Amino acid sequence: MPDLADLIEYLAGSSRLTQAEAQRLVTEVLAFLDETPEDFIRRRHLQLQVEGLDNRAIFARLDAELAGRRFRAPALSTRQIRRIIYG
Repeated sequence: MPDLADLIEYLAGSSRLTQAEAQRLVTEVLAFLDETPEDFIRRRHLQLQVEGLDNRAIFARLDAELAGRRFRAPALSTRQIRRIIYG
């Protein structure tokens, strides 16, 4: 991560993180921010299923959560969300 070396150095110097921990943190944050709406929908659908929610509740929750995410997802219908999950 040569282009982020300054950020990693700053994090390590301004916190109790080691260089390796700061690098891992930056890598994980970038991976989180790189998630597409489709990947988010699939991941959250599985998480919410594990919590015991039914699809009607899951689709409503996904719709609300998409509006607050950092990516600009267009408003998706329940049908579009279902297609992303099930193909």
